Amino acid sequence: MPTIELLSQNTIDQIAAGEVVERPASVVKELLENAIDAGASAVTVELKEGGISLIRVTDNGCGIGKEQVKKAFLRHATSKITSIDDLTYATSLGFRGEALSSIAAVSQVEVITKTNAELTGVKYAIVGGKEEDFEEIGAPDGTTFLIHNLFYNTPARKKFLKQPQTEGGYVADLMEHMALSRPDISVKFVNNGQVKFHTSGNGDLKEVIYRIYGREMADAVVPFHAECEICKVHGYIGKPEINRSNRNFEIYFMNGRFIKDDLISKAIEEGYRQYLMQHKFPFVVLHLEMEPKEIDVNVHPSKMQIRIHKGNELYQFLSGAVYDKLHQVEMIPQVCLVEDEKEKFIPIKTPEPFETKRIENIVQEEPQVYEIKDSLQKTVTSKILGAVDHEMMQKNEGIHANIIKAEQHILVEKPTQLNLFEEKILIKEARDEYKILGQVFDTYWLIAFKDKLLIVDQHAAHEKVKYERLVKMLQDKEVSSQLISPPVILSLAGRENNLMQEYRSHFEELGFEIEEFGEDAYALRSMPVDLYGCNEKELFMEILDELSENPMKGTPDVILQKLASMACKAAVKGNNSMDLKEMEALIDELLTLDNPYHCPHGRPTVISMSKYEMEKKFKRII
Repeated sequence: MPTIELLSQNTIDQIAAGEVVERPASVVKELLENAIDAGASAVTVELKEGGISLIRVTDNGCGIGKEQVKKAFLRHATSKITSIDDLTYATSLGFRGEALSSIAAVSQVEVITKTNAELTGVKYAIVGGKEEDFEEIGAPDGTTFLIHNLFYNTPARKKFLKQPQTEGGYVADLMEHMALSRPDISVKFVNNGQVKFHTSGNGDLKEVIYRIYGREMADAVVPFHAECEICKVHGYIGKPEINRSNRNFEIYFMNGRFIKDDLISKAIEEGYRQYLMQHKFPFVVLHLEMEPKEIDVNVHPSKMQIRIHKGNELYQFLSGAVYDKLHQVEMIPQVCLVEDEKEKFIPIKTPEPFETKRIENIVQEEPQVYEIKDSLQKTVTSKILGAVDHEMMQKNEGIHANIIKAEQHILVEKPTQLNLFEEKILIKEARDEYKILGQVFDTYWLIAFKDKLLIVDQHAAHEKVKYERLVKMLQDKEVSSQLISPPVILSLAGRENNLMQEYRSHFEELGFEIEEFGEDAYALRSMPVDLYGCNEKELFMEILDELSENPMKGTPDVILQKLASMACKAAVKGNNSMDLKEMEALIDELLTLDNPYHCPHGRPTVISMSKYEMEKKFKRII
């Protein structure tokens, strides 16, 4: 019979560390959260070998008092809460009190810290949970952690780490999320001696988006703000043109904490549903604020999962707000005929994080690379646009007298992504200024409008018109049905039969006439006029299949989505010649829609090409 023995404290600490420290990114996350909770306005994170051999986290926060340093490494030691009741209202990022203890149990840790009230700081070294050194030294205000040789004493766990490049990638994702969560904090990330990004900490979220994701992404995001009784949301949502193939760019924070939540993701995607193709996902950076008592953040040790008490209300609010915002913004993708020249950017001069002043002391005479203007009409400074040397242009006037000067166009006709709220194009008021030039490839129409050339996909446009027309009739309960002769007989299995019984009233409201036709069989005698001629049986069985996987809640969304695909089959196709009157009639109807920019599957109905891009291609602009 096996003997029951008590584990050693060292073994207990190493096992407990596994709940918190899974990889270098886990260490960085815990130390970053502590730095932010300490009131830091600047943080630097440096890695070597993906954080396996070295992690350095430096901040300019309040520091740790000399008498508190050793206590900070004890299990369940924390300054964030004092009792179980505090968990309900926990607002700090870290509060479990296990981070430093767990990190010290599986690595070689050195901490240098000093508070503002003390003249000197201390250096404390702890290796594998055992104290090695404690001495008083000169140090700046704040705290620096050096984590050497992660999992050096637990080789079984170390061998499950991935390659240093992969581990560094996990940390990079974490750093990006942390910078986006706190644009008021200057964040610097260094990997193997290379600065990956460096934010200024000026509080501007769009500047952080630019620093991390680049100019193209920053130019294609739209400011977003909405609030209701239970939640406030602010941030940026991307235009549909910068969609992604996964949810990795759906970035949102709850009360400053980066989280992943199915309900919030689905609410955002529902707001984008009419604007994106299937299996495409939006780019968003959103900050949500709710009362701490309305959410539970202690669901999982990683604290990336939460439980929302009023989930249904939040879903309806967020999905509606995203849809309303997208509906306000011009959604015509801009075609660029030439690539912009690669700009040479001047780096921001930012002191190291242990200095008290980070941003205030930036050398003023050195221009900033990126600056967010109060006016939404100018989002990029002259450094990005490419400022024109007017003296040089005047000197070359005689040489290039027949060339249109770039400064005549750069603020007006530069690609439209730079102007987030430009004049709407697909509206009735602009119709008189359209000039239909004709049809090319029997598929696309060319339309001149002011300084743009619009290119319309006739199939996507007609598909959208038919779908909107059908959905409106369904919602207004004005659907006309077409008799099917002979009726279509449906033989349904147990699960399908149950679905038929459950949703039969919805089908009948949408214009389907269904009668029982023996045991587990039904006769489909009529269907909506606009869908007549499709494969009725195939359509009906596909709807039942989707209802099985995605049960409806509220309005019959699954059926409406399937009608979208059927509207596609009924719409005019490409390679189909149309005359001028047919094009004008379809355009007039397209302009009556709430969202004329995308077909029901999210593909664009129209794209635009600017006069500026054409003239640049023909070398009429230098």
